[in-house]
Amino acid sequence: MQHRFRLNTIASLFVAGSATLAPHAYAAEVADPGGQLMDTVVISGSRIAHPSQEVPASIDVVDSARIQDGQIRVNASEALAAVPGLVVQNRQNYAQDLQISSRGFGARSAFGVRGVKLISDGIPASMPDGQGQAATFNLDTAERIEVLRGPFSAIYGNHSGGVIQLFSKDGQNPPSVELNVTGGSYGTNKVDLSAQGQAGAIGYVLDASRFRTDGFRDHSAATREQAFGKITVKPTADSKLTIVANSLHQGNTQDPLGATWATFARDPRAGEIDATDTQNPKRTLAERYNTRKSIDHQQIGATFEQSFGEDRLHVTAYGGNRDVIQYQAFTKFLQNQTINGVLTHSGGVVDFQREFYGIDTNWLHVNQLAGGKLSTTIGINYGRSSDDRAGYENFIGNTFGVKGKLRRDEQDVVSSLDPYIQTEWQSGPWLFSAGLRYSKMKVSVNDHFLSNGNDSGSLEFSHTTPVLGLLYKLTPNVNVYASAARGFEAPTLNELFYSGTGSGFNFNLKPATSTNVEAGVKARINNNTHLNAAVFQIKTNDELVVDSSSGGRTSYRNAGKTLRQGMEVSLDSSLPYGFTTKVALTSLHAVYDDAFNSVRKGSRLPGVPSANLFAELAWKDTLDHVGAALESVASNKVYAEDSNSEKPAPGYTVFNARINAKQSLGNWRFKEFARLNNLFDKTYVGSVIVGDSNKRYYEAAPGRNWLLGVSAQYTF
Repeated sequence: MQHRFRLNTIASLFVAGSATLAPHAYAAEVADPGGQLMDTVVISGSRIAHPSQEVPASIDVVDSARIQDGQIRVNASEALAAVPGLVVQNRQNYAQDLQISSRGFGARSAFGVRGVKLISDGIPASMPDGQGQAATFNLDTAERIEVLRGPFSAIYGNHSGGVIQLFSKDGQNPPSVELNVTGGSYGTNKVDLSAQGQAGAIGYVLDASRFRTDGFRDHSAATREQAFGKITVKPTADSKLTIVANSLHQGNTQDPLGATWATFARDPRAGEIDATDTQNPKRTLAERYNTRKSIDHQQIGATFEQSFGEDRLHVTAYGGNRDVIQYQAFTKFLQNQTINGVLTHSGGVVDFQREFYGIDTNWLHVNQLAGGKLSTTIGINYGRSSDDRAGYENFIGNTFGVKGKLRRDEQDVVSSLDPYIQTEWQSGPWLFSAGLRYSKMKVSVNDHFLSNGNDSGSLEFSHTTPVLGLLYKLTPNVNVYASAARGFEAPTLNELFYSGTGSGFNFNLKPATSTNVEAGVKARINNNTHLNAAVFQIKTNDELVVDSSSGGRTSYRNAGKTLRQGMEVSLDSSLPYGFTTKVALTSLHAVYDDAFNSVRKGSRLPGVPSANLFAELAWKDTLDHVGAALESVASNKVYAEDSNSEKPAPGYTVFNARINAKQSLGNWRFKEFARLNNLFDKTYVGSVIVGDSNKRYYEAAPGRNWLLGVSAQYTF
């Protein structure tokens, strides 16, 4: 096994080389002197700070109040539910992370996030192959989250659906320490301790938390420990260095697996009974195999930005390691499947150690052209991950859920190298933007377990993704825009792991390519209401779809063409007497545009609702001491497999309520909140496991549940 990067090694490299490292561009909310709704400055899409109203793309900003007030701040789904075009489902399964899809991309992912790029403080939370983990986001220190959908996401490389960027707060004066304690249903509790401040030109933010839950579903208990540190330094008036480190530890996180419709209908919390267990016929699959996952994730990154007048040098570098061991729910080793005439086995225990690192550097040049301002960014992005991966039988004798004989031993390396250029010309009411990115991804497998044949090999995927956008200011308060791009989505390492029913590296998968067009309007109405609306169409070739999924192991194949057509509307209003409203509506027609196997043309893409809605009515007093809100979340039915022949997860509407309070006493600041989710105790399927071969598609959402939280902050 190769020598592994540990965080102290990475830290020393970054500190030694800090003069050449660089941060993401800064973005902040525009001041609101009159209590009116104002624009927010964003950097997603153009990599240049703009009011979101002036970006020719669908982009929403989730501010710190929505992320943190009245929330336990464990899952990004808490805050992202208010973003149109985005479906973020809490599986009630911390072993598999959230299920995130953007305009239908990513819904097929059996675990983690696929089809949507995740970035935190300019550092990718997605690996070079496109697989990401939203659990690494530290929501306790988040200042805002920017969500980009549509054509402009193609400028960020290998994915198709969108980009989710989290930006943490900077340390500032006066220094403070804060303790947050939250508890709720199903044995849920969290303790978070943070400190922040500034000493001269150095700012700091430190945070540590521990989350624990018994879980709503049977066999779904989890413990999550996170730590975060951020240091900002301004060596000169024109430069800024930011160093960010974070860690995530989840030990023996239980995996409840999916359930059949019959089991869900009988008891939404129940797991699936293992019919082959003659010794204990009432024991579930999850209990018999003790399905679980342990995760240790550590990373550190540094960013440095140097301005030269309007020009700017920007460099980001990062590195880390991720260790995972997962116990799955099967022991049959596909004894009838062969590769080159040799029986193949890979076992029911996955064990890998990953090292990853990367760098993104770019140069922004600004000059005048044809009476307008021309801003051009040229950059290059490189990322690499290396896995020492083993697979074991998950039984010894008659004992299941333990590490048995070795069945897989290999090294998997993924690298990506993406040069890109993006330019923007602005003059009067016109803004024209164009970009070009060349993505090349390499995958290599070095098989060390040769008793079942040599599965070594390599793949290379490459594609050029152009982007065009045009925005016109009809009036000072109304902008219209249109954009188009070619998208590229290579299969992830996990999607390449298994062929057919589950064994042998899948060297036959091809990347999916797409053509993405969008048109929209962004309007301010009487300075009290913001309206954003967009229509879009996405045509995809060689769509990656689930081929087989069982017991936590999923294989994939290429289908033919797919079509996504839809509309998104976001409406934010400030009303008299302290009331505000927010509505986010998505309508999406996502279908297979070609027939294949038993799938008819026009069948809906699994895991993708045809409509979903978020609506909120909120109130707070003039001094912001007390606030309350009523939320509604609604979704249409969701199919769980390609043919649409199995029972779809029915549509649902649920209501949530919250109340907040704040007090001050000298240097102390106190906050309390109470939240009641699913007010009317609706029984519904919260998410589905796409294409599960045993028809265990359904993952139940909790019934009525509550949270109570208190915090105390002392300012020095």
